[in-house]
Formats: sequence, C-alpha cells, structure tokens
Amino acid sequence: MFCCQRSESKYERLDSRLQKRMIEIKRRSSQESNFRSINAIILKFPKFKEGLQEIRNVFEQCDEDKNEIIDRAELRKCLQKLQLTISEEEIDDLFNACDIDENEGIRLNEFTVLLCLIYVLSVPSDSSHNKLKILTPQLEGTFRTIIEAFLFLDKSGHGKLNKKDVVKALNDASPWERSPSHVTRTRFKEMDWHRKGKVGFREFLFAFIKWIGIESESDDEEIYIESLPET
Repeated sequence: MFCCQRSESKYERLDSRLQKRMIEIKRRSSQESNFRSINAIILKFPKFKEGLQEIRNVFEQCDEDKNEIIDRAELRKCLQKLQLTISEEEIDDLFNACDIDENEGIRLNEFTVLLCLIYVLSVPSDSSHNKLKILTPQLEGTFRTIIEAFLFLDKSGHGKLNKKDVVKALNDASPWERSPSHVTRTRFKEMDWHRKGKVGFREFLFAFIKWIGIESESDDEEIYIESLPET
C-alpha cells in the first residue's frame, strides 16, 4: 500500500521540475496527438509493456544483492554505470519520489518510473551527455509515447492533469469512442493519490505503469493504487 504520510517537501522540488518540463514539451510539440480517446491509449498497453520489459534486465543487474529492491547505494552505482551525470541531491530527489512505499528500496515498477523521469528531465534536449545508456529505439519510443499520453490528457497545457481536463480529453472524440463516465472517474481516482484534483507526471506514471502491468515480483508486497486512503 502507498504510504501517504511522507512530507510533500521531499518530492515537491522534483515534481515542480517535471511540471515545467511537461509544459515545455507541450509548447515545443508541433504534431497533433495520435490519441483520440482512452481506448486508443489502452489498445497500446501491450506495446507499452513490451517496450518496458528491457528495463527488467537493467534492474536485475543493478540489484547486486538480489533482494528485488535497489537501495540508495545500488542506485548510485547503477546511475554511474549508465553514465548519467546526476548530482547527489538529484539522486536523493529521485529516490524519495520513487520509493513510494518508503521501504528504502526501489522495486521494479518504481525503477521503471525513475528511468522514465530521468528521460523526461534529460531528453529531449540539445545536449546528449545525459542520454540514458540503455536507451534503445524501442525504449525511447515507449517513453515518448507515454509522454504523449500524458499530454493528450493535459488539455490546459499546465503540466498537471485536473479532473475537468481529463474528462474532456477522454470524451472529446467521436461519439462511438467516448469513454464511459465510470471509467473516467476510476482512472482519475487512481492517479490522484492525495485527492487534490491535480495529477503531476510522476503520479500519472505510477498509475500508468500499474495499468499496463509492470509490477514487482513480490505479490505479498504489491502496491495497489486502489488502496490509497482518502484525505
């Protein structure tokens, strides 16, 4: 279960950077979205899952003690192996933001989110010095399509999703592609952990990764978004 007691200050700096980056990407995007409805996104779930599978190999290599979590020391070594120039402060921000069950370890689904966050913050840019070493064309395409899915839902272009925009995005389609209202409500609730009516890219990613079926190997400690308490 998600632990919601963590002070928001531990990840608000990263979330603020992500919001600015999503606004920037939205403004720079000259192409019309390939998505027209939630169904169009759901139909790509198998492709998303396939595209993210190679992250499992990286995770297993970085998990030196084979306990199915990556601790802070292992994460630092992992990012060094991936030849990423990231400060200690940035590593701590990423770790805190992705260790959502606060067990001082990053599981596979959390590691998948972490790498995607690094991609968003570092790429696309004019500089390639921080490009992920594992970034195959398939993985980069998957990350880009996930970003596109977020931007499709972010009708306002504010870098965060609100319920009104999500409902509009899910229903501004051909009549036969309109999403049922209960689907819209459920999807937004799964993303809006703190029930604030606003969803950042990090929260969206965790929900999205769960929807497509990327989870840790431990069934006993699986994280369920549906279990989040209302605040």
